[in-house]
Amino acid sequence: MEPSRDFESAPDAYLVELDSFEGPLDLLIHLIKKNEVNIYDIPISLITQEYLRYVELLEELDLDAAGEFLVMAATLMEIKSRMLLPPKKSAEGQEPEDPRAELVRRLLEYERIKLAAARLDALPVLGRDFLRAEITIEQSLKPRFPDVHAGDLRTAWADIVRRARLHQHHKITREQLSVREHMSLVIRRLQGRRFLEFGDLFETTRGVPVVVVTFIALLELSRESLVEVTQAEAFAPIYVRLAFTPS
Repeated sequence: MEPSRDFESAPDAYLVELDSFEGPLDLLIHLIKKNEVNIYDIPISLITQEYLRYVELLEELDLDAAGEFLVMAATLMEIKSRMLLPPKKSAEGQEPEDPRAELVRRLLEYERIKLAAARLDALPVLGRDFLRAEITIEQSLKPRFPDVHAGDLRTAWADIVRRARLHQHHKITREQLSVREHMSLVIRRLQGRRFLEFGDLFETTRGVPVVVVTFIALLELSRESLVEVTQAEAFAPIYVRLAFTPS
């Protein structure tokens, strides 16, 4: 919004314009660009006159915010007074430095910093312009199953024994039961299968002694890491599978 030349008749117009200035150097750069003058050859009288009008208005609106602007106003007036005086040559005969030189250096440095800050602000910022995507990658391709709790295994075993007792016979015979033989039987039953439900390993129709030996064989195979006893979750069915792939 371009301020009116009549500073007393339209004070509200300057309030919007002044709020956009970050400091006195920002205001000076605005005045230089508005008047289309060369920053290396500032017409100090014109710029000082317009600058003082802005500062006068700012002082009326907010005295606290006008402090640093008043300091720059004093600097401009000092430069203006030095330019009215005849230049003094140094003892070595060198030409004296332009009173505006230090101000020009400050303006150029401020302009470079302001442009650099604008370029940085235009870069994408995490949390403002984009969010970081996060995914979890399973390092092992082998599926991991939770451990089987002893209580679940005990419950499953009790059900096997109950079913075996339903097929008990009163015929008394002597049967030689080998744990190693039943270990081989369990492995043969698991070959070619991804897994087998725990209860399907036991021949309950052959009675309690057979299922007991089969259970002992299963525990021995598990102890020797030849089979794995797994469960998807608590109270879910228990499954048994080979821990290796037979050749």
